[in-house]
Amino acid sequence: MNTFLFNASGRPVGFLRGSFIHDMQGNPIGQVRGTHVYRLSGPYVGELHKDMVLDKHLGDLGNIGHPRNPGNPGYPGTPRERGVISYGYPDVFEKLLAP
Repeated sequence: MNTFLFNASGRPVGFLRGSFIHDMQGNPIGQVRGTHVYRLSGPYVGELHKDMVLDKHLGDLGNIGHPRNPGNPGYPGTPRERGVISYGYPDVFEKLLAP
């Protein structure tokens, strides 16, 4: 089952399947260890909080390395926008998409 992730404006930007984050086309872009979110290549990005990836100012938690490629699970469907919600920390989902 997929858990959709949203940006600060409430738009769906990706989904969580198992311990991997995928963009809305199904491409793997990140990995999750507990609440810590890392780019697929390994560098720390932020924290998974409810349905967002946020910078909770925990510092740099390092690089966990590149795991096996989880593959593309396909198009997850399109959830409704959920509206703006602020959890008090900056949204950093876009760091998962950076080259």
